[in-house]
Amino acid sequence: MTARLPVFVSPLVLGICMTTLAAGPSVDVQSPMVAVAPQYDTTHVYVAPGQVDEFVRSFLATFGGASTKQVVATVTPTPSKTTSQLLQTPVGTVSVFGFTTPIPAPFGAERTGYLVTDLDTATSAARAAGADVIVDPFPDPIGRDVVVQWPGAVNMQLYWHFKKPAYPAFQTVPENRVYLSRDRADAFVRAFVRFSHGSVTSDEPGAPGIEIGRPKETYRRVRVESAFGRLVAMVTDGHLPFPYGHETTGYEVGNLTETLAKGRAAKVDVLVEPYSAGGRQAAMVRFLGGYIAEVHASATPKTAP
Repeated sequence: MTARLPVFVSPLVLGICMTTLAAGPSVDVQSPMVAVAPQYDTTHVYVAPGQVDEFVRSFLATFGGASTKQVVATVTPTPSKTTSQLLQTPVGTVSVFGFTTPIPAPFGAERTGYLVTDLDTATSAARAAGADVIVDPFPDPIGRDVVVQWPGAVNMQLYWHFKKPAYPAFQTVPENRVYLSRDRADAFVRAFVRFSHGSVTSDEPGAPGIEIGRPKETYRRVRVESAFGRLVAMVTDGHLPFPYGHETTGYEVGNLTETLAKGRAAKVDVLVEPYSAGGRQAAMVRFLGGYIAEVHASATPKTAP
């Protein structure tokens, strides 16, 4: 039998080891910064091809702005065909797709497209932060793309253009609205904050339940801000009345009453009438073509400088 020498571990070394274990895995402070700016965050809206034009008209009539020229292209790595155009408004941008062929999986489930400075670097950074790459990088007519999935099954597309785009800054920055389970909420927030170099601006465990259609209850709401823009994570039990959970974006406007009036005139349905909670007035709307969104205005009007 081989004799074993006694091992002595100093209290100092033991303390350092215990502290390291308790702290968990370290965060890579050198994680690359790949975000560009909020105006390059585009919500992806899939509309039946026969309803694209009426959706475009209703969206622009509500928020203002303009559309790029509609083109027909293949925007997936496997064969498909869709109309594609960008709607740029002072309060948010949407990429509109009207597929005339079946939509290859998993496209249609990604909520947004984020412009990044370098696609390969961004893909590696997303993986390192905790995302799964569910569609490997692929070319499109004007650049390259990748689709990632964050904890909680939140799909996002990252994109890069051959020619760097130049979009005007938003008057107000929209919010990416993410519904999460209690089981995956913290993992999602940690991963996305690490990737985006963002920060949690508020974590409210008792947010007003009226914000998710349950006015007699409370829920957890986490707000994150980064160079990609704003994101709000709503942590629920999944018992959501319609239309909550169907919206992916919240648009901030200067006057909610006036915006809803413009929308109604353009045949936009107001699914949830305006209510006040959490420092804002908010409503839920459905545009022609079926796209559902939250619209809100600050309860304290901003004064001009």
